[in-house]
Amino acid sequence: MAQDIKIPEGILCSNTHEWVMEENDKCIIGLTDYAIEQLGDIVFVELPEIGSEFVKNEVFATIESVKAASEIYMPVGGKIVEVNEELINSPEIINEDPYEKGWLVKIETENLQDDLVGLLEYEDYKEEVS
Repeated sequence: MAQDIKIPEGILCSNTHEWVMEENDKCIIGLTDYAIEQLGDIVFVELPEIGSEFVKNEVFATIESVKAASEIYMPVGGKIVEVNEELINSPEIINEDPYEKGWLVKIETENLQDDLVGLLEYEDYKEEVS
């Protein structure tokens, strides 16, 4: 994997290797570079329908790689307002650029401040997983 991955400021990570970042009145959710390194080359992504609602820690997506299939957990609860359609035909984008082009979904949240409890800043997350 490319070593020059740019980590956005303000990103928070879950202990199940998802990241969340606030953007205006929404949150963007994706998979951390550490998770992607563990998975290897991603070959398939199953994303939820727009309008679906999930609570924190609920499975919302599935990713398959050359090594394994993995469930992806919602780091904060909310309603899906956008999915990254590009990933359906080009799941390798997640490997190439997990934080910019490789995001999974955008959600609207109601209890964001409560849901952010327990998430780690990127530097703390990297220390935990290394």
